[in-house]
Amino acid sequence: MPGLADHPLRLHLANELHARPFPAVQAPGWAVLLALMPPQEAASRDREAERAHLLDLLDRFGAPHPPPGATHWYGRLGRHALKWESHTEFVTYTLLGEDSRRPFDPALFEGFPPDWLAAAPAPRLTSALLHLERAETDEGIAAAAEGWFVPESLVLSRMLDDEIVAATDFRIDPAGHVRFAIWARPGAGPLRIGRVVQRLCEIETYKAVSMLGFACARGMGAELTGIEGRLSALVAGMAGSEQAEESLHALLDVSALLEALIARSSFRMGATEAYEALVHQRVAALRETRFEGRQTLAEFMARRFDPAMRTAASTRRRLEAMAQRAVRAGDLLRTRVDVERSRQNQALLESMDRRADLQLRLQHTVEGLSVVAISYYAVGLLLYLLGPAAEVLGKTWTAAVVTPLVVVAAWAGLRRVRRRIGPH
Repeated sequence: MPGLADHPLRLHLANELHARPFPAVQAPGWAVLLALMPPQEAASRDREAERAHLLDLLDRFGAPHPPPGATHWYGRLGRHALKWESHTEFVTYTLLGEDSRRPFDPALFEGFPPDWLAAAPAPRLTSALLHLERAETDEGIAAAAEGWFVPESLVLSRMLDDEIVAATDFRIDPAGHVRFAIWARPGAGPLRIGRVVQRLCEIETYKAVSMLGFACARGMGAELTGIEGRLSALVAGMAGSEQAEESLHALLDVSALLEALIARSSFRMGATEAYEALVHQRVAALRETRFEGRQTLAEFMARRFDPAMRTAASTRRRLEAMAQRAVRAGDLLRTRVDVERSRQNQALLESMDRRADLQLRLQHTVEGLSVVAISYYAVGLLLYLLGPAAEVLGKTWTAAVVTPLVVVAAWAGLRRVRRRIGPH
């Protein structure tokens, strides 16, 4: 519209919705999945090294480069097609071929040059071989699936209104790859087959990343148990005769350990929850139905995958509950310390009051003695001054007359000095 300015991100965000289309895959054919992920700090990995590794592969086949900052690329790589995607924590390479090969031939992985694999900037998170066939009827599908996969773990189900049948056992074969078999009905087009291929690759990748949260939870189990024992002992001792300040310092140590665990595991646990949701979303998108009584992907996830995710979620809740428990115990201990300090301050004030009272009494005593001492010396001096009068009245009568006057004068003088100094 003339005169109407677009938001600077409008075009970019609109294109982002269409940036990762499903690949078009023919059957018979095959696909190879490779996912790479650093073992530590995967979200902040070296993206430039990752891009350089991709460009090295593209240059070997004369393929065009993706634009700078791209997070996905799809194109021809010699006789095959390559789909590259850079995610938050990992990068995936999916190689697609249309020629018929021996099912799950390890040589398919040689589409990635060995020296290029050896120079990968991160280790393998998972890899998979996908075998694609055409199948008009169900005859032979069950027999082939039972021959290729472990019957105990076999997943075999119809997908997308029975246009696709897929099987796997999620086990790693002797060549080091997970296997998937896909049978496409005659009416299934390349885009529909490609959709299933991509969904299965995403399920395998997201499942592998999610299981990292389970490993993290198991790794923290013993440490959490030890911290929980210390925390329980501290809480139990709060009502005893143990010093509150010592308990508070011990509780601060426990709280620091808990906060360190939370900081170390919060990203992994949060990511696990997100990837778990993606796994279930991708499974639901396949619209599975049962194939001759075999277990479906959803059933496999409910029996094998969900318990691991519940363990990770339970560990996360346990850690958060322990941290909250430590906070509550700390509040109680701080309250107890404040009460004890208030009691000590009150006792100190009472002691100071008693000391002030004793000091006042001592002061009054000293003042009384001072009056006596001053009066004694003053009477002596006056008797010397009144010597002639003492000879007339007698020394005794003169002292009897002078002493009360001197005592009163000394007492009055001390009171005047006290008023000038200030009240006590």
